[in-house]
Amino acid sequence: MGPNLIALAIPFFFLFIGVELAVAWKLRRKVYRLADALCDMGCGIAQQTGVLLYAGLLVSANGWLYTHARWVTLPAWGQWVLAFVGVDFLYYWWHRLSHETNLLWAAHVVHHQSEDYNLAVALRQSVTTTATLFPFYVWLGLLGVPPLQLAVSTSLSTLYQFWIHTELVPRLPWFDRLFNSPSAHRVHHAVNLKYLDKNHAATLMVWDHLFGTYQTEEEPPVYGITRPVQSFNPVWSQLAGYADLLALVRKAPTGWLKVQVLFRSPAWRPEWMGEPHAAPQTREAQVKHDVQPTRAAKLYATCWFVLVALGTFSLLMWGRGLEGLPLLAVVASFYFTLVCIAGVLENRRWVRVLEPIRWAGLAALVPLLVWVR
Repeated sequence: MGPNLIALAIPFFFLFIGVELAVAWKLRRKVYRLADALCDMGCGIAQQTGVLLYAGLLVSANGWLYTHARWVTLPAWGQWVLAFVGVDFLYYWWHRLSHETNLLWAAHVVHHQSEDYNLAVALRQSVTTTATLFPFYVWLGLLGVPPLQLAVSTSLSTLYQFWIHTELVPRLPWFDRLFNSPSAHRVHHAVNLKYLDKNHAATLMVWDHLFGTYQTEEEPPVYGITRPVQSFNPVWSQLAGYADLLALVRKAPTGWLKVQVLFRSPAWRPEWMGEPHAAPQTREAQVKHDVQPTRAAKLYATCWFVLVALGTFSLLMWGRGLEGLPLLAVVASFYFTLVCIAGVLENRRWVRVLEPIRWAGLAALVPLLVWVR
């Protein structure tokens, strides 16, 4: 399968987040809020660990298609060229359709929920994104791209997109038109009407220019989604889009309309749905969801988040032999901890009940892992 480039990059993610914090402090700009940042990174942990539960199936499927069903056999250089260009092109269409189709938006909306814009937002990903990308990338296996080249290309595409999630890099006029950039991607994350559903590129902006979705950054972007999630719980953040979609399906008056809800655009608003949510168009008009945890709550939540982040890094780097029930137990413990971290920061009453249960579960998990090893 090759090296896990995303896992290897984790220490650098945190290093660059630290650099962004330092630069923002020097410029006297506040670009981070603790609860929001921990939720962003918690979504990344949920995504990276949750995908482990089904990634093997997708890798096997890609391998089988390349070995037994590919239409052509390419030379090595052709495999790499098609992998890089193909991933970029197919990502554009997956990304665009994820904004234009409710079923795909329910997964992708996780990445857009934050009302801030910083490097931590880059890590805010959906557990189901890998599954929704599979039907797009599967064509590359049929066209002769081996699993290794596909994995490296998708990883490099993901890594490239990390640095563009920042407000501290200004517009780069000629670069912005050729490559995805902080300015171009700020537009993509905005709810300003002129910015909606623009700049879907991964690396090359050529696709947006070709297909009419390019927009330069002009007025200050307002970040978030038109229906804010109002929570810093990374596990609920993963589910919120699907919950909203299920609510619309239930509300649809006929069976045919229920089916249409899944495949229509999020912008589709028939009368039975009611009035759409009006997103703020200026930063002054936006009231961000926020919490004011105590200093002790911040310290407790941060310490546990660091432990979960270290556990995630260890699992991704050295836990390939872990599978079945032990893997499920480890991933569940990470999810449970992320829920409790959010509960502490948001001062939820239920966290007083869940925390003792979580501690007991962790105490039981350690002997299980020792026995498995």
